Amino acid sequence: MTVSPGLELRQTQSLAMTPRLQQSLRMLRMSNLELAGHVAAIVEGNPLLELRAARPPRSGPGPVSGGDGAHAIDLVATPFSMRDRLRRQVRLTRTSPEVAAAALHVIEELEDDGYFRTPLVEFASRYRLAPETAEAGLALVQGLEPAGIGARDIAECFRLQLAERDELDAEMAAMLDHLDRLAQGGIAALASAAGLHPDVVAARLERLRRCVPKPGAAIADDEPVAVVVPDVLVRRSGTGWDVEVNPETLPRVLMNSMYAAHIPARDTAAKRYIAECRLEATWLVRSLAQRARTILAVASAIVSHQELFFAMGEPGLKPLTRRDLAGKLGLHESTVGRVAAGKHLACERGIFALGTFFSQPLPTRRGGGAVSAAAVQARIRALIGAEDPARPLSDDRLFRALNREGIVIARRTVTKYREGMAIPSSVARRRPGATGSRAP
Repeated sequence: MTVSPGLELRQTQSLAMTPRLQQSLRMLRMSNLELAGHVAAIVEGNPLLELRAARPPRSGPGPVSGGDGAHAIDLVATPFSMRDRLRRQVRLTRTSPEVAAAALHVIEELEDDGYFRTPLVEFASRYRLAPETAEAGLALVQGLEPAGIGARDIAECFRLQLAERDELDAEMAAMLDHLDRLAQGGIAALASAAGLHPDVVAARLERLRRCVPKPGAAIADDEPVAVVVPDVLVRRSGTGWDVEVNPETLPRVLMNSMYAAHIPARDTAAKRYIAECRLEATWLVRSLAQRARTILAVASAIVSHQELFFAMGEPGLKPLTRRDLAGKLGLHESTVGRVAAGKHLACERGIFALGTFFSQPLPTRRGGGAVSAAAVQARIRALIGAEDPARPLSDDRLFRALNREGIVIARRTVTKYREGMAIPSSVARRRPGATGSRAP
C-alpha cells in the first residue's frame, strides 16, 4: 500500500458567532440599568446617534399597584426612607391585620441603625398588644429586607443574616450564644464557652466579618434607597392580562445624518468612518428592538402560563422550566435564561423577578398533575403560620400533612425548603403557654 500526499476538497457548515451577535446576546442579559449605561457609552462615541428621554408609560385599562394602592411607577420611582421601605414590605406581606399593625409599631420603634432595643414587654404594654402578637410583629419585621433589621442585639443581627444565607449551622449558633466572650477573652475564650476548637472558631469568624453590624445604616432616613424599576408591566383587563415592556426602561436611540451631510465628498477616510458609524447605529437600533420583542414574548408566555398566580398569589404558581418555555416560543433555552436574568415584572401584587415564575414540578397523587416547588413552599409557610404556637409543626408532621394533600415530597425536601425560607425549627418556634389555632 502506497501512502502519498494529496489535496482533498470538503464542504462543511458551521455556526460562527460574530462580535455583533455576541454583543446582542450580552445586551439581552443586561438589566435596564446596565443597558442604559452600555447604550450611553455607544452613543457618546457615535456622532450619528442621539439619546432621547424615555417615553412615559401609557395609561392602561387598570393600574399596576402595590399593596397600598399606589401606582407601580410611582412606587418604584420614589426615594424611600428606612421606615417607608419597611412599611411597604409589611403591606405586601400576607398576614393577619393584628400582626401587620404590630409590625408597623415595631418599625416606629426602630433606631436609626435598624435595631429594636425596646423591651418586648414594655413595647406590648405601650401599644396594648397581646404578648404573642407583639412577638409575631417583631418576627415579621425581622423577616424583612435588609437581613438583620429589627434585631435586639448584635448576636441576633448576625443570626438573622447568617440564616438568610443558609450559613447558620450548629457551631455558628453556639458561637453566637457566647459572642460576648470574644470581646472579653478573644478566640480562646469564645471557643471554650462554645465548646469548639479554636481553629473552628477562627474559620467561622471569617463568615461573621461579612455580616453588616448596622443593617439600618444602609437605608438611613436621610439617604435615598436604590429601588428596582420593572422591565415589564402587567395590567388587568376585561379579558385577562395586558403585558407590555416598560417604556421607561427602553433607551430611545435615534439616528441623525446631519453630521454626515457636512463631510466633503473627497474625504474618503471620513466617509469610511461615517459608514462604520452608520452600520453600528443601524445594528444598535435593531438590537434594541429585538431585545424588547424577545422580553415581551417571554413575559407574555410567563403571564399566560401563570394566570393563577396573578389571580390568587404564590399558591397559584404552576411548574415551569426555562426549557419548557423555550420550546413553546421556539427559542433556545439559554435565550430564555438571558431574558430572566436581572429582569423584573410589576403587577398589582407587587414587583417580582422573572425568575420567580420558574419552578421545578413536584408530582401529586390527585389528578395526575404536578405542583410547583414555589407553591409547596407557600403551603409550608401557610401551615406554619396556622400552627399552634405551643405545639409547632415538626418537619415530619409537615411532611405528613403535605402527603395527605396529595403532594409527593420527601421529608428531607421539607427540611430543605423550610431552612431555605429561613424558618426556624419547631423547637425554636415553640412558645410554651401560647394558644393558637390547631394545625394538622
